[in-house]
Amino acid sequence: MSERRYFGTDGIRGLVGKYPITPDFVMKLGYAAGKVLAAKGTKKVLIGKDTRISGYMLESALEAGFSAAGVDIGLLGPMPTPGIAYLTKTFRAQAGIVISASHNPFYDNGIKFFSQDGQKLPDDIELAIEAELDKEMICVESAKLGKATRIADAAGRYIEFCKSNFPNRFSLSHLTIVVDCAHGATYHIAPDVFRELGAKVIEIGAQPNGTNINDGCGATSMDAISKAVVEHKADLGIALDGDGDRLMMVDHTGYVLDGDECVFVIASNDIKSGKMKGGVVGTLMSNMGLELALKDMGVPFARSNVGDRYVMEMLKEKGWQLGAENSGHVINLKHTSTGDGIIAALNVLTALCISEKSLHELRQGMKMLPQILVNVRFEGDNDPIEAANVTTKVDEVNKALEGRGRVLLRKSGTEPLIRVMVEGPDLDEVTALANSIADEVKLAS
Repeated sequence: MSERRYFGTDGIRGLVGKYPITPDFVMKLGYAAGKVLAAKGTKKVLIGKDTRISGYMLESALEAGFSAAGVDIGLLGPMPTPGIAYLTKTFRAQAGIVISASHNPFYDNGIKFFSQDGQKLPDDIELAIEAELDKEMICVESAKLGKATRIADAAGRYIEFCKSNFPNRFSLSHLTIVVDCAHGATYHIAPDVFRELGAKVIEIGAQPNGTNINDGCGATSMDAISKAVVEHKADLGIALDGDGDRLMMVDHTGYVLDGDECVFVIASNDIKSGKMKGGVVGTLMSNMGLELALKDMGVPFARSNVGDRYVMEMLKEKGWQLGAENSGHVINLKHTSTGDGIIAALNVLTALCISEKSLHELRQGMKMLPQILVNVRFEGDNDPIEAANVTTKVDEVNKALEGRGRVLLRKSGTEPLIRVMVEGPDLDEVTALANSIADEVKLAS
């Protein structure tokens, strides 16, 4: 397979104003994608964005590029990433384009594509778009230019879809819920979903101004919602990230549940309801407590590489439906084609209603093991992970843990760092073991 120059594991992302996140490149990207996509199908795409100030600029650039290629554009405005995936399917569009850098700060942005089935573009299409980027941009004749229309009811359509994934026999009228939208794309959607299902909703992080997305709020910064749940004596909190595909939750005590614990609650309910199909996919970073808890319930568990796209690939490979990253990406293929924070929260709330228990009670079935992560910087092309002193130390630590825990060493995908993770039942023990491995990595660096 050819090497990609622009598309990463999650589209094209970077600092706004620095290549490739510039108006001229993004217009050319829209044109190149338009030329590839216009060769077949509906010749229509949807474009949605999160709340970053740069979204206006990039949306206009994409619109111009697609129009020049003769492709019609439906503009969704601010819309969660999973909402764009859903609407791409329902509008029978050739592709859905997301302008977002997810959980990153406002000064970053990115472009991500969904195919007409609401999933990642096939590799051959991405490579064809990259090849088209090398060619001259030649505008179609005026009569064949693409038209752009604003889809005014996009938010309402997605709200109804989310609500349809919560059982009709239940109501949330007995719950007070704090909802943190990270000043992002769910600000005008998530509170209404839970409110229309009956809950008393307390909104935070729902006043985007273009530069405050993910700033001290949302699924990547849980202090604000944890404090708000306790102060308001709420039953629980739901925290989403800037583009709405991650979920973290808070129980009434202020305790934070990550993606591992959320997927455990969903899986436990599926087992008790007789709706569990196959097993659960986690990642190399998923807490061993999830693996052990699922094992106790007789549920298979498999680990993919870190990244929601790899979770999705393994789910398809195994024919399973439920997977998650501890960072909050929860994928439930019974309901959606991609990770969806609102849908995942509704899956957890369904478990609460069926069990008639609190979130605090439901999470007790899984014990999180202490997990220590130490980052070690290295230089040059050498691979400290393969050094003899490091592999010897790792073998020693594995023997010391004797199946009670695990060791993971991996290179960062973005920085010259080796990430040393040790997990086990005793915090002091795993801290000492992680530091002992990190010391050996430093010697080999």
